[in-house]
Amino acid sequence: MIELKVDVDPAEVGFDGERLRRIDRHFDGYLERNQLPGYLAVVTRNGKVAHLASNGQRDIEAGLPVETDTIWRVFSMTKPVTSVAAMMLVEEGLIDLNDPISRWLPEFSEPKVFIQGSFVRMTTEPATEPIRLWHLLTHTAGLTYGFHRSHPVDGIYREAGFDWGTAPGLDLAGVSEAIAKLPLLFQPGSEWNYSVATDILGRLVEVVSGQSLDAFFAERIFTPLGMHETGFQADPGVLDRLAALYVPNPKTKAPLRHDEMGAIGRVTPSAFSGGGGLVSTAGDYHRFTQMLVRGGELDGVRLLGPRTVRLMASNHLPGGVDLETYGRPTFAESPYHGFGFGLGFSVLEDPVKAKTPASAGEFAWGGAASTAFWVDPDEGITVLFFTQLLPSTTYPIRVELRHLVYQALIG
Repeated sequence: MIELKVDVDPAEVGFDGERLRRIDRHFDGYLERNQLPGYLAVVTRNGKVAHLASNGQRDIEAGLPVETDTIWRVFSMTKPVTSVAAMMLVEEGLIDLNDPISRWLPEFSEPKVFIQGSFVRMTTEPATEPIRLWHLLTHTAGLTYGFHRSHPVDGIYREAGFDWGTAPGLDLAGVSEAIAKLPLLFQPGSEWNYSVATDILGRLVEVVSGQSLDAFFAERIFTPLGMHETGFQADPGVLDRLAALYVPNPKTKAPLRHDEMGAIGRVTPSAFSGGGGLVSTAGDYHRFTQMLVRGGELDGVRLLGPRTVRLMASNHLPGGVDLETYGRPTFAESPYHGFGFGLGFSVLEDPVKAKTPASAGEFAWGGAASTAFWVDPDEGITVLFFTQLLPSTTYPIRVELRHLVYQALIG
């Protein structure tokens, strides 16, 4: 178990300690208003933990507090891990960003694009461009999520069993084959839409590497980085440390336990979701973000070259536009204004347009239960936030946290 603790005076790394304590006071307010079950925030600079803020319960009903070793469902914060795995294979020359994925996943050999109709009767046309690895990493493949509920193709996904997660009973190979039978939302490369692309990316990692996704993660990423409590299932001996999952009570907004989705992380899944299946601790995910801010290396272990990390953290949307310009007006774990998208991360292009004091070049992502992280390479800052409240749009936690962190940066 990684011991996570403050290991530097905030002033030594350019933070005002009293201003950092505003983080505690702010999120304690959520607890006082009974809006969150509990929280944990971590602020680091130059590899040193400058601030830890935590309070509340990891399990309200059992009276168990949030602790630094609490295990959290990170949901879509799985996506950057899968993206790192894919780029490790790119670095090894096993696959290229321009390669059609049908080379390894033949079920995607003849994708069809939705034109009109419904899931009962629809008109499609052949894709004019093959789905490439780059499209999966950038969410420009034309795939979607059933929970968007903004287009007929979203409804087709729901009918096929893909709403909040993968269709039950399928392994990852079955998920890929089922998704490949569904129409694309648009021609590959023509738009951005948050989607199941990273689940398909996980299947691609399996086929190219010859390993199951959980085995690849464990052998190639988690064990080398010392992330021993991150995986698709919490160890049975520590399930009491896995936080309960909550949603807002429709009437009172108080956290309401959601044990159906809370089963995630307690049992071995049928499909290893590269888009949202991991559980982790703050200490473990801190190791992952430290590897990223250091350009792919941590404590002598190098997963990626620094140029690869810079490529991943660059805006890949055509013409350097933001998500507001190139994306569909649906949900994503990122704001749209001023943010572009790289290879697995949102990328802050224009802080003024985004109305944030964060640095241009910051790359980030979050999870459905209101977890979040970002990496600021210019300032050497990483920030983590953990709670377990679905959905992540319930409160503007990420916007508030950015302001709270940067208002404390004075040097």
